[in-house]
Amino acid sequence: MKTRTFLKAMALPLAYQATSSLAQLASGRPIRVVVPLPAGSGNDFVARVITPRAGQLLGQTFVVDNKPGANGVIGAMEVVRAAPDGQTLLCATNSHLATNMAMIKNLPYDPRRDLTPIAGATVAAQLLVVKGNSPLRTLADFIAYAKSRPGRVAVGYSTSIVQLQFATLSKIAGIELLMVPYKGAPAAVNDVIGGVLDATLENPGLAVGQVSGGALRTLACMSKRNPLFPDTPAASETLAGFDFPLWNAFVGPAGMPREVVTRLGAAISQAQKQPEVANQFLAAGTPAFVIEPDELKAFIESEVVKYARLVKDAGIQPE
Repeated sequence: MKTRTFLKAMALPLAYQATSSLAQLASGRPIRVVVPLPAGSGNDFVARVITPRAGQLLGQTFVVDNKPGANGVIGAMEVVRAAPDGQTLLCATNSHLATNMAMIKNLPYDPRRDLTPIAGATVAAQLLVVKGNSPLRTLADFIAYAKSRPGRVAVGYSTSIVQLQFATLSKIAGIELLMVPYKGAPAAVNDVIGGVLDATLENPGLAVGQVSGGALRTLACMSKRNPLFPDTPAASETLAGFDFPLWNAFVGPAGMPREVVTRLGAAISQAQKQPEVANQFLAAGTPAFVIEPDELKAFIESEVVKYARLVKDAGIQPE
């Protein structure tokens, strides 16, 4: 424990040295951060909160570039093909960095081989939401409703992790849902509000205004309870063992120099700890996910294995 404490104490000055060094070596070109989901998504929010502060620490500009589509494959491949010079990064979720491996047939990239882990971003639980005037008020209501209408209760998903959550929910609860793919969560949420869909998943911070305004109602948190919605139960309180946290992380192309990874990772980790960033994440119900590059690498590898098992258990065939 003493050794670990000493290492942690040493990490902050080393991180400041690293970011100072990167600022001195910066090319002057903006660092492009590809977000594989549309503007307005939770993933997009995370990138836009962290990157301005990280840029200040580095003395370099970050530019967020939304490249949605194909379960994030389009955006991910933009980064896989980029030069490994630290000028092109990917801010991705566990869909793009783990779940896609098990759910997409002939996936053109392997996150463990083709991407370089840099830093964590946030971790949170999505919310199962229905239209504000829906008669459904609990997850148990939703399950009973779906059982009475097998294959006719429409739910929207835009990422493989959301698809897996609904598939796992279906298997555990013994229901059959009509799964409808979308390019991004905002469009799915709009269709829930408009009555086209029965339900979808939404990020806590993005749901606050819609719920308080009466457009949406929350039925369950897909992992532990969220402080923004203290009265919304965790799904595991109805379905034992159901737990699907959603995490975001920054990665780059394979082959990035170690010193560049260290400097970028240090800047992102420092940005997460800045009061203005921490407060925005607190208001959005999405705590920071602070993790070193080597730890993130091991974490992604373990998540790939975990989701491969969950996909198999849910009976999902790669498409």
